[in-house]
Amino acid sequence: MQKPVVDWSGVNHVLLDMDGTILDLAFDNHFWRTAVPAAYGERRRLTPAQALAELEPHFREIQGTLDWYCLDYWSRHTGLDLAQLKKGMRERIAPLAGAEDFLRAAKASGRPLWLVTNAHPGSWSLKLQQTGFTHWFDRVVCSHDFGFPKEDPRFWQALRAAHPFEPERAFFADDSLPVLKAAREFGVGQIVAMHRPDTTQPVRNISEFRSVATLKELLPILSS
Repeated sequence: MQKPVVDWSGVNHVLLDMDGTILDLAFDNHFWRTAVPAAYGERRRLTPAQALAELEPHFREIQGTLDWYCLDYWSRHTGLDLAQLKKGMRERIAPLAGAEDFLRAAKASGRPLWLVTNAHPGSWSLKLQQTGFTHWFDRVVCSHDFGFPKEDPRFWQALRAAHPFEPERAFFADDSLPVLKAAREFGVGQIVAMHRPDTTQPVRNISEFRSVATLKELLPILSS
């Protein structure tokens, strides 16, 4: 018999990423690769392709930093109101298949359920409102409140200082390998990678962590 991906008997806290874990990353990829270059190009009289070519070096330069995830930073850099642009596309925000089934089961298990995200407050609040997922979470932990992205070990130290939990008895799912590595180094006990965060893209080959396409594959969740 195949061993379950998660040993729920060893889990006291359930920690989940948002984009690419419970929500389809297709929205964000479209926003940053298509919508932002189109709006930026219109402002600067460039084609979308020219605009993307101009933005991409800076994308690469700050990837993995807190500014990479900051709507305020990119609004200043582009001269666009990116929070408003994102609101205008809110109908494209969509959960990954089975995400709500997992949230319902995790909540019913009696374990604290935390959203742990790098998303800017103007982004995560819009997305939870649009999907109706706000009520599932006991706590929303935003890296912008701590000043470090989840890729940084200091984020995890700040998280435990602000919201005490036992890392070795926590479950964490995310689509970012650098984030998962940071969580593992901090001592998070059970970690799962998402190998199809964007449903418009092929499955990713992940060998370093146990991985699933959707959180529904981790059901059932036994009560705590």
